[in-house]
Amino acid sequence: MQFGYVLKEGFSGFQRAKLSMFAAVFTICVSLLLLSFFAILFLNINGLVTSLREKVEMEAFLNEQITNDQVTEVKGQVEMLEGVREVRYVSKEEAAKIFNEEFGEDIYKVLNFNPLPASLKIFLKDGYKTAKHAEVISDQIRSIKGVDDVIYRKQLLEMLDQRAMLFLWVTFGIGIFITISSVILVANTIRLAIYAKRKIIQTMKLIGATRSFIRTPFLLEGFLQGLLGGAIAAGIIFTLFQYLEQWLTVSLSQFVRVQPVYYGIMVGIGCLLGLLGSMISVRKFISEGVTN
Repeated sequence: MQFGYVLKEGFSGFQRAKLSMFAAVFTICVSLLLLSFFAILFLNINGLVTSLREKVEMEAFLNEQITNDQVTEVKGQVEMLEGVREVRYVSKEEAAKIFNEEFGEDIYKVLNFNPLPASLKIFLKDGYKTAKHAEVISDQIRSIKGVDDVIYRKQLLEMLDQRAMLFLWVTFGIGIFITISSVILVANTIRLAIYAKRKIIQTMKLIGATRSFIRTPFLLEGFLQGLLGGAIAAGIIFTLFQYLEQWLTVSLSQFVRVQPVYYGIMVGIGCLLGLLGSMISVRKFISEGVTN
């Protein structure tokens, strides 16, 4: 197979059938934009959920009569629990300083004494920041002698678990639907472009051309359409998010961002869509033939 011929025929569609080529590129671009907005929404919401989970920590309040040796023993027992990443001791004095920083009031001036107990701040490992794991760990900590109570944001974790699971299934279903719809839409659009060359395909079949010889230029054409459609879609997304960053606050912008590698992935998916659409479309004409 002559490489020059394949390359020439692959680019010829952009000159011979400009309207159908434009339709194919436009379809790929729109399909990628839909997929991209969905993927970006999913990734950023997932990042927000992960950020909220990172802020969840446990605090075990210690008995007022506990000694320093007992604190060390309790801290060691907590550190040995499965799912615990780090344990930090907070003395009564440190608790008073934290109260002053958070509320702007000196506890000694308000009550003339420090009622805040010493505590252990407990940070969980990734994968254990769920309502189910947190409840198990908190019950284990409460059973340790010297611990009066354990608090953590239980309702927040329960809400995140419920919403995250629902969001996962909904987004998975929508993603599959958009992907299949995109492939079908692109395949049908490219099929119209290939239909314009049906007589060429018939002629090539009559003179004994192999399937691979007939198919390769159309696959290259589909690849190029996907490349162009993906590049346009990536450019639109890049421009849009550059504009949005000017209007968002710093705290919000960290949850609305697109990594540079994502644009390369978009172009790659565009090439794949074009290639897959061409494979599906050209197979029909080569296998079944076309009649006038």
